Amino acid sequence: MSENVSWPKASEGGRVVGKQEIREYWTRQWAEFDPRVDVLEVVEREAGKTDVKVHQLVKNVQGDVLSDTELWHVYVIANGLIERMDLKEGEGQREGPSAAFSRSNHAK
Repeated sequence: MSENVSWPKASEGGRVVGKQEIREYWTRQWAEFDPRVDVLEVVEREAGKTDVKVHQLVKNVQGDVLSDTELWHVYVIANGLIERMDLKEGEGQREGPSAAFSRSNHAK
């Protein structure tokens, strides 16, 4: 990752910029969720873009399944480093929290 990498906050909405901010976000996310992401397809695009279709299984820390879906991770790569990652669910990219991490889906 580049020093100023931009990453979506799938469980919170918005974005973080920089490796330390991503580390802090991931630490918060993984304290509450147990996501598993498996690569299904990789498509190289123009201008350093790479689309990665993934199967994503998200559980809460108690093991309850919150989401089981396929979506796209869209990466922008420059000089061999990830500059940006976006999520593409359904028809478009997301900036708000992903439905996979929706707090309303939590088992009580």
